[in-house]
Amino acid sequence: MDEILASGSKFRHVQFYRMHHQTHSPWQKSIAPKSCDVAIVGGGIMGCATAYWLSKSNPSLNIAILEAEQLAHGASGRNAGFLLLGTHTDYASAVDAMGRDQARRLWEFTAENARLIAELDQSAFDLQLSGSLIAAGDGAEAERLESSAELLTEDGVDVEHLNGAETNRRLMSNAYLAGLYVKEGGMLNPAKLVRHLAAQSQATVVEKWPVEGVESEGTGVRLYSKRGAIKAAKVVLTLNAYLPKLIPTLNQFVRPVRAQMMATEPVPHMLDHPVYSHAGFFYIRQRVDRRIMLGGARHLHLDEEVGYEDATTEPLQADLEAYLANHFPRIGTPAIERRWSGTMGFSPDSLPVVGCVPGVPNSTYATGFTGHGMGFSVRFGKLLARAVLGGKDEAGDLFSVDRLQLS
Repeated sequence: MDEILASGSKFRHVQFYRMHHQTHSPWQKSIAPKSCDVAIVGGGIMGCATAYWLSKSNPSLNIAILEAEQLAHGASGRNAGFLLLGTHTDYASAVDAMGRDQARRLWEFTAENARLIAELDQSAFDLQLSGSLIAAGDGAEAERLESSAELLTEDGVDVEHLNGAETNRRLMSNAYLAGLYVKEGGMLNPAKLVRHLAAQSQATVVEKWPVEGVESEGTGVRLYSKRGAIKAAKVVLTLNAYLPKLIPTLNQFVRPVRAQMMATEPVPHMLDHPVYSHAGFFYIRQRVDRRIMLGGARHLHLDEEVGYEDATTEPLQADLEAYLANHFPRIGTPAIERRWSGTMGFSPDSLPVVGCVPGVPNSTYATGFTGHGMGFSVRFGKLLARAVLGGKDEAGDLFSVDRLQLS
């Protein structure tokens, strides 16, 4: 992979997981079919998970995954590979915001996701079922984590509340005030998971085929690209932040937010779990090769970290380096080998949104995963597959667009 070089106020970036000169696998095709049963627009985690479950439900389905770049090119291949339970916030905050029942159902949904992923070929995407550790960056967060531990224990979830000393001992740090260890979940290679699901689905994968138009035609849907057109009986749009680029009228349900990350040279072993801190605004893990991956600091640059520009910035990257130095001083100042960014899709209430494109009856879209897509991923693909096949998912109401009363 390319070296990362500072240039003016921006850094040249790469995807940490994706090799630049990958070749097509036997199941990939560069030529799009003229027609298919289900066309999935977007070759990220949601699109490939949907294809996987569609194939399992009906192996005779002719499924095409249409990707503008390569599989896992976007946020699905650029995230830290955290397999977390719950939503983007701590459990106590979720209960306060949406009520106990909905918070519990969302936790159970993500717990089922973790179990479904564990049932796959774990070696195919480097799964480590390590659990995860949420660390408190201030006193208010420490109180929320203590409340979260009590609520989760009452709801039958196996968690462990940690005081500051124990949290810092486990993380080889001296800066955290408390912690919450969640025993399910862990870490994985997200791009490998995307490709594994695509391979298992036996779908036709067409890369470098950006869809530029979707319209209803007869009993089906027609999709347009500069490279041609495809007629599908049904279409699923799994573009997340990029959905409004294709369907502008859906911009009220998702907005683009940039995330930045960096990776160090290999350092001595220090982290056994993925760590989520400062209300999720910092996240860090150590790979098997002992490189540290760190992302976040967006809350310190909210005005700048919006939109679709794919770039890293010196001020935010400096804040990531300062976080690493302040919270993990024992590793010194390791060299930074990679810096990169990715675009996330945030919904109005921070939960995913599922609906039908206005004027296109045989369509389904999913968007607004708010930086937590891997926690929903495979289970969400199952939900979308059920929707496409006309079935009902018991969690469907949690994510239906009908909940959002927007003008």
